[in-house]
Amino acid sequence: MKSPDVTPTRAWVLHPDIKSDPDRRPGELALEEAVSLAAALPNLEVAGTTLVPLSKPQPGKLFGKGKLEELKTLFHDHVVELVLIDGPVTPVQQRNLEKEWKVKILDRTGLILEIFSDRAATREGVLQVEMAHLTYQRTRLVRAWTHLERQRGGLGFVGGPGETQIEADRRAIDEQLVRLRRQLDKVVKTRSLHRAARAKVPFPIVALVGYTNAGKSTLFNRLTGAEVMAKDMLFATLDPTMRSIKMSSGVDIILSDTVGFISDLPTELVAAFRATLEEVLEADMILHVRDISHPATEEQLQQVKKILESLGISEDTPQLEVWNKVDLIDAEESDALGKIAERNDRILTISSITGQGLDKLVSRVSNHLTRDIIDDNIHLPYADGRARAWLFEQGVVERETQANDGSLFHLRWSAKQKAQFKKFFGITHPVE
Repeated sequence: MKSPDVTPTRAWVLHPDIKSDPDRRPGELALEEAVSLAAALPNLEVAGTTLVPLSKPQPGKLFGKGKLEELKTLFHDHVVELVLIDGPVTPVQQRNLEKEWKVKILDRTGLILEIFSDRAATREGVLQVEMAHLTYQRTRLVRAWTHLERQRGGLGFVGGPGETQIEADRRAIDEQLVRLRRQLDKVVKTRSLHRAARAKVPFPIVALVGYTNAGKSTLFNRLTGAEVMAKDMLFATLDPTMRSIKMSSGVDIILSDTVGFISDLPTELVAAFRATLEEVLEADMILHVRDISHPATEEQLQQVKKILESLGISEDTPQLEVWNKVDLIDAEESDALGKIAERNDRILTISSITGQGLDKLVSRVSNHLTRDIIDDNIHLPYADGRARAWLFEQGVVERETQANDGSLFHLRWSAKQKAQFKKFFGITHPVE
C-alpha cells in the first residue's frame, strides 16, 4: 500500500527476453510477473514496461548501442527514476547502465530483496533478510568506484582510493554478517525449542506450499479463522504462520502457511530462508496450492517441485495438489479439471474465496491423517502419573477404568503418538 505522504518513485520494468537462455520463460508472462513484483513494493509507480528481445546479453551494458539510446530517450520522456530489470545484472553492467541512463538500476534479485525487507515481520525473518541484503551488497561494491574516487581522490591511500575503500567496506560487511549470524543462531535455537515442545504434543503438521500469490494465505485464513495478510500480491506472506485446528474427524493438526516460491529466487534468499522453510521439512503432509487459473500454472508447478527437491523434502511425505481459484475460470474448463481431479486421489479443485471444494479438502486431509489411527488398551500403575497426564494432554483417552493396581486406558491414537509414548515412558503395558 502506497503511503499518501510520500511521492511514489516512477519506475520502468524491463524484461530482457534472452533467446540463448536455456531456462527462458515466455516473455509476456515473465514481464507480467515482473510488474506484479514491482507492484508489491510500496511507494512505487510503474510508468511503463518494455519486453526487450536479445540474442545474447552484452557483457558491458547488457543491451546493444541502439537499444541503449532508444531506452534512454524513453526514460527521459517519461521522467523515470528507477529501472527494474527482470533478470540478473552484473555489478559492472549495473554501474555502466546507471551512468548511461542517469537512473537507479535494480535487478530481479535486488527487487525481491527490497520486497522481503519490507515484508519480513518476525525477528528471524528480519535477520535473514538483512544477511541476504548484505551478501548481495558485498558483490556489488564495484558500483562505488566512481563515487569513491570523486570523494576521496588525491588522499594517497595505498592501492588507490577506490580499492582501499572497497576493501574497508567489505570488512565492515563481513563483520556485520558475523554479528547477524550470531543473533540468528540464538533465534534459531529458540525455534528449535519451540519445535521440541511441539514434538511432545505431536499433532500432525500440514504445510501449505506453492508459488507466490497462489492463494495459500487465503486458504489458511478460511480453514483456521486467522487473519494472516492475504492480498492479491506477490510475497504477501514472508514468515511461516502456524495455527492448531481440529479437523472434522476430531484430529488436531498444526496448519503451517509459508512464504511463496518464485522462479529464479535469489540464491542468497534460498539459503537465508532455509530455517524458515524447515516447517515444511517436518510436515506430515504437504498441500501444494496452485493457481490453476494462471496461464503459467504448469511452469509454476515445475518451479515449486524444483525448490521442494532442493530443500530435501522426503519422497515419503504425502502431498496433495490443491488446484485453487477455479472461480476464475469458465464453467466448461472447471468441469474438465474437476473430472481430472475425480480420477486422481492426489488432486483436488477448490476456491478459497467462494469455499468450493473445501469440505472435500478437509475430509481428504482428515482421512489421510487418520489412516494410522490405532485402538489400544494399556494398563498403567497409579505410580505412572506423568504417563497418565501425557495421555490426557494428547486427548487420546477414550475411557479410563480404575482397578486396584492401576488404570486401564482405552486409547485411540496415531502411530506417531504411540511411538512418542514409547520413547518418553518405555513399555506401553499393552492389554490383550
